[in-house]
Amino acid sequence: MTVCVFAASSDSIDARYSALASDLGVLLAKAKIDVVFGGGGIGLMGKLADAVIDNNGKITGVIPHFMQDAGWGHDAVTDMIITDDMSERKRKMFSLSDAVIALPGGVGTLEELTEALTLKQLGLFNGQIVIINIMDFYNPLFDFFDKMLEGKFLGAEHREMWKIAATPEEALRLLA
Repeated sequence: MTVCVFAASSDSIDARYSALASDLGVLLAKAKIDVVFGGGGIGLMGKLADAVIDNNGKITGVIPHFMQDAGWGHDAVTDMIITDDMSERKRKMFSLSDAVIALPGGVGTLEELTEALTLKQLGLFNGQIVIINIMDFYNPLFDFFDKMLEGKFLGAEHREMWKIAATPEEALRLLA
């Protein structure tokens, strides 16, 4: 199995988020689950990649050339795919993945997560989508999804498109 992990690229965040990314990376590597990620060397992306690499896991980075040229890529990731732009990056990440895990992040992570949900709703991505909701990070998003459901912007069946995990261990169980 190959899991695509979406995560923040900021180093200026609460250390508990960094620990979450590291814990997830360790668990994925030990479970022999291959990882695809955005290729970054900082923030939660960097912590995830470090943990996968340090535990002999397989990780593939997918990064646009402008980010790689700016030095944002993870130096220790040997399987790095360089794309022309952000759209190609996401297409490549989805094409390589059987499932998605979303860690906390900014608008880039949110955009990737909502694209995964859109593709799943349209039947173009059939894998599990697991959102790790540490420290209630995603609660406002879940409230917004509830508002969409209440207003019939989403059908009740679409609520099953994602699963919510409180821990990396629970996320792996939900992937099974």
